[in-house]
Amino acid sequence: MTEELISRAARDIVKAKKVVALTGAGMSVESDIAPFRGKGGIWEKYDPVEYAYIDVLIRNPGKTWILLSEMQKEILKAKPNPGHASLAELERLGYLSSIITQNVDGLHHEAGNKNIIEFHGNHRDAYCMDCRKRIKAEAISLDTLPPRCDCGGVIRPDVVFFGEAIPHQALTQSNQEARSCNVMLVIGTSAEVQPAASLPDIAKSHGATIIEINIEATAFTGYTSSYFIKGKAGEILPKIVALVKGNSANPAA
Repeated sequence: MTEELISRAARDIVKAKKVVALTGAGMSVESDIAPFRGKGGIWEKYDPVEYAYIDVLIRNPGKTWILLSEMQKEILKAKPNPGHASLAELERLGYLSSIITQNVDGLHHEAGNKNIIEFHGNHRDAYCMDCRKRIKAEAISLDTLPPRCDCGGVIRPDVVFFGEAIPHQALTQSNQEARSCNVMLVIGTSAEVQPAASLPDIAKSHGATIIEINIEATAFTGYTSSYFIKGKAGEILPKIVALVKGNSANPAA
């Protein structure tokens, strides 16, 4: 059954005028980055109320940076997995219009994708909260927390904290992509975090086919999703890409 659905996904992608991918923590987990939610997730170790709200960062940056430093070390050593590489290949082949990602690890960039909407920002980028000078995460010393800019201001990663709004441009572009796509690949997302979780519903309401790929069923499964392919993105997506290439060479397949 899974192989049949993989073949169906490849055919749908080849036929579509516009394909968009929405990716969540499941993609990052396959690169050994811990998820925020669920068993073994970051929020089991760090209460987000105590560590991840913007007012905590402002009031007690040293405490927030205990969490951020652990995340930064994990993200900087992570490498794109075959799922990331497959999405980059789909874009290179001209089949993937954009990626909307909830992840902050920057691995889609590392894999080679160009058109990426980072819904929650990118932990590999940072800036000073005082002078706004931008800095790459790998250039930040974690010897003393919180890390500080040459001007003395606290450095923060360019990500969305609890209590902050999704950047207007990312929100607007994501909604535009959802409304205009024919196929949306929904990969490794829990379907729990709004407003990103509303994007597949928006796409479906505008006639898109929703292809869900995940290791377990979600709130999308059987409702928003047109069909559900159970498995790891790093195993499913390479198979889809291989068939897309075959279908491209033989459109009647």
